[in-house]
Amino acid sequence: MPILRKLLADIPALIGLLIVLFAIVLSVYPDLLIGHVENPNKGNILMRLQPPSDKFLFGTDDLGRDIFMRVVLGTRSALTIAVVVVVLSMLIGVPLGLIAGYGNRYLSEGIMRVTDVFLAVPQLILAIAIAQILGRGAESAMIALAVTYWPFFTRTVYAETQAIKSSLFIEALEGLGASRARILAFHILPNIAAPVIVRATVGMGFIILTAAVLGFLGVGATLPDPDWGLAISEGRKYLPQYWWYATFPGLAILVLVLGFNLLGDGLRDVVDPRLRRSR
Repeated sequence: MPILRKLLADIPALIGLLIVLFAIVLSVYPDLLIGHVENPNKGNILMRLQPPSDKFLFGTDDLGRDIFMRVVLGTRSALTIAVVVVVLSMLIGVPLGLIAGYGNRYLSEGIMRVTDVFLAVPQLILAIAIAQILGRGAESAMIALAVTYWPFFTRTVYAETQAIKSSLFIEALEGLGASRARILAFHILPNIAAPVIVRATVGMGFIILTAAVLGFLGVGATLPDPDWGLAISEGRKYLPQYWWYATFPGLAILVLVLGFNLLGDGLRDVVDPRLRRSR
């Protein structure tokens, strides 16, 4: 496939792809690195706050739990939140963008003005407010993030639909009497799929970071979930002496977000060569 060959020829994108694939495999098969774990929340108070060693690669936390094990298990939580939020955001944002881009003037203006209102409020602040109303928990964080991220898809789809709807083949379909729903579903949507995929890929990294911030602030995941943001929040109490407690979950966030960003940039370059990074 030409697109895959171009993507694999892009070294930064290839690195991002490998990071993302490794994280996916790790989230599905954590036993590959940590072996079988019956209870990941079980600790040993006698082994609390042990530094990194051969026995504990990332050290232990304040309850004597293996930080390496919890970082690995936190991969599944991070990816689950990112995938659920992106899917929910697409289910809301993509149809609204299609309707706004192809609909009549008043409907388009109404949808886009509501979208602008959501975009005008900083996403993190709005997500914190919604999560506080819904209550603590990963589910509340996912709903809050989805409610605040759908406008990005709407804006992207709206712009792409506006560019395509004046094409000759769309005019020909209208002349043949094709319905709006058919044109949107079978002709416009496939042609704007690539930018939507790029937006979703980049959004995965952004959502992972924002979800970690929510966990850090205490409005996301709750104890004893192996959540990276929550681990950093707990570990900061022991800085700088027990630096490993907060450092390794933070590095996990950094690497995974970097992977999605590199992959998203590579996909963007393949989709639109005009935006190709200078090398």
